Amino acid sequence: MKKLLLPLALLAVPAALVAAPAANWVSRVVLSPIGGHLMGNPAAPTKLVEYVSYTCSHCAHFVGEASAPLKTGYVKGGKVSVEVRNAVRDKYDLTAALLARCGGPARFMGNHEALFANQTPWMEKIEAYDGSGEKPADQVAALKDIGQKTGLYALMNKRGFTNAQLDACVANPASMKQVLAMTDEAWNKAKITGTPGFVVNGTKVDGSSWSILQAALPPAAR
Repeated sequence: MKKLLLPLALLAVPAALVAAPAANWVSRVVLSPIGGHLMGNPAAPTKLVEYVSYTCSHCAHFVGEASAPLKTGYVKGGKVSVEVRNAVRDKYDLTAALLARCGGPARFMGNHEALFANQTPWMEKIEAYDGSGEKPADQVAALKDIGQKTGLYALMNKRGFTNAQLDACVANPASMKQVLAMTDEAWNKAKITGTPGFVVNGTKVDGSSWSILQAALPPAAR
């Protein structure tokens, strides 16, 4: 008895019927024109700009509370992009901001979240450092001294960076220019009143908590 052979065309599954895996936009992080780190779909209909200061305890609380739900509930599916920009308040914040940029965009979000998750220990060391003896007068030397003596370098060492790499990060003139440009934009153009500060699709959000920001995101973004 002969086997019935079906034409190959009938055995093939049309490509349109094969569901392609959904893109996970959380893994896409690039530099924005001003130097911020933009995570997510560049064509996302909702664009969130988040202004942070690494020495701000409210920012640490916000990142700890909001990072996971923002990623999984909003960014992952491509409906919201999140751009993190600096609003530097002091030399310690500046040091941390430059260290967060070590390793390029691919490492930024991990560095950013680690700095906030471990903020209390290094802030305690900063208080002791601030009241200690003479500090270097040169700006780059001062930033290196802060990093080495406040636990910031030790934290970044645990993330795989050497002290030589960290020295290069705080001495990077392009990074310095971008961080200071974002700081000027935050306080003098966007006119945020504190950190964390938020702008959603060009409109400033009044408030600094996750609950307030979540309410400000369009319903379609959820």
